[in-house]
Amino acid sequence: MARWVNRIGLALGGLLVVAVVALPAVVGIRPIIGPKARPLTDRTFDRTPQRLERGRYIATSTSGCLFCHSEMDWSGPVAKPGTEGSGRSFAEEGLPFLNTPNITPDPETGAGAWTDDMLARAIREGISHDGRTLFPLMPYTQFKYMSDEDVASVVVFLRSLPPIRKAVPPSAVPFPVNRFINAVPEPVTAPVPERDRSNQVAYGDYLVRIGACRDCHTPADAQGQAIPNMEFGGGFVLTSPLGTVASANITSAPSGIPYYTEDLFLEMMRTGRVRSRTIHGYMPWRMYGQQIDEDLKAMFAYIRTLPPVQHRVDNSLPPTDCPRCGLRHGAGDQNKPVDD
Repeated sequence: MARWVNRIGLALGGLLVVAVVALPAVVGIRPIIGPKARPLTDRTFDRTPQRLERGRYIATSTSGCLFCHSEMDWSGPVAKPGTEGSGRSFAEEGLPFLNTPNITPDPETGAGAWTDDMLARAIREGISHDGRTLFPLMPYTQFKYMSDEDVASVVVFLRSLPPIRKAVPPSAVPFPVNRFINAVPEPVTAPVPERDRSNQVAYGDYLVRIGACRDCHTPADAQGQAIPNMEFGGGFVLTSPLGTVASANITSAPSGIPYYTEDLFLEMMRTGRVRSRTIHGYMPWRMYGQQIDEDLKAMFAYIRTLPPVQHRVDNSLPPTDCPRCGLRHGAGDQNKPVDD
C-alpha cells in the first residue's frame, strides 16, 4: 500500500513539474503569476448632483450594473424591488460558480468599506477590491472605454444606493479557467476623455461599448474568445429561466437586420417588439429603452456602420450545428463555412 502511495505521489509530482514548466510556455506566465493590476490610489470622487444623475442613468439604462447586481424577477425580467445592487447568483443562467457581489454601501456585506478607486478599478479593469480577477461576464473589457467622468459618476451613484445587508459568496471559478482569466485585465493608466456627442456615430460606438452589446451579439468559442470576423453576427447562446436563446445578428447583412429603420429600432427598444414579433425576454430592452432618444439614435447610427456578417440565426427553428460559427443554434445548418 505504501509503495502505491509513493508511486502516486511521484506521478503527481512529475505532473506538477510538467505543468509548471509547460503551461507557461503554452499560455504565457500571466495566468500563473496573476493579473496585471495597477496600485490603488487614494482618489475620491466629488459627490455632485450632476454626477449622481449621470451615474444613475448609466447604471440603470446603459451599462446594466443593476441588471447583473440585483436579484431578478424573471417575469419581467427586471430587478426585484428592494434588491438593487445587492448581488446574486448566476446558477439559473448556467453559471453555478458565478456570483455578482453586493455593491450597495453596506459596510460589512457590501461595498461600504471599499474605496472609490477600488470600485473604479473593478469597473474598468476587472480587478476586485481584494485583488482577484473578475470573471469576464463583468464586461470590463468594454467598460475600459468608459470616460473618467462617467466612471466617477457611476461610483457616486453606487454610493447613493440604500445599503442592503446581504452576504454573497465570492465566485468559485473552476480550474483552469480561474487561471486563464488572469490574462484578461489591462490597467487603465491614461486619462479617458469624454466622447464628442456631436459625432453621432462615435458616440453611438461609445454607448454600444458600455452597454456591452458586443459581448452578447458576438459568438465566442469554448475559451470565451470572440470568433474572428463574426463581430455582432449573433449566435451567442444564453441560458436563463426564460429558456435558451441565441443572440441575433444585428449587422446589415441579409441575415441580420437590414430592414431596421431608426424609428423601428427605437420602437423595439421601447416596447420589446419588432412589428408583430416579440423580442426574447432575455434581451434587456426594458433597461436600454430608458435611454433618451438622442442616445438610442446614436447607437443605431453606429450599428448601421457595422460590416455585414452573413450568419443566419433563427430561434424559431430547432438548434443545429453551425459551420459558420462552430456553435449550435436555430438555423445553424443553413449557414456555410467561412471559406465557402
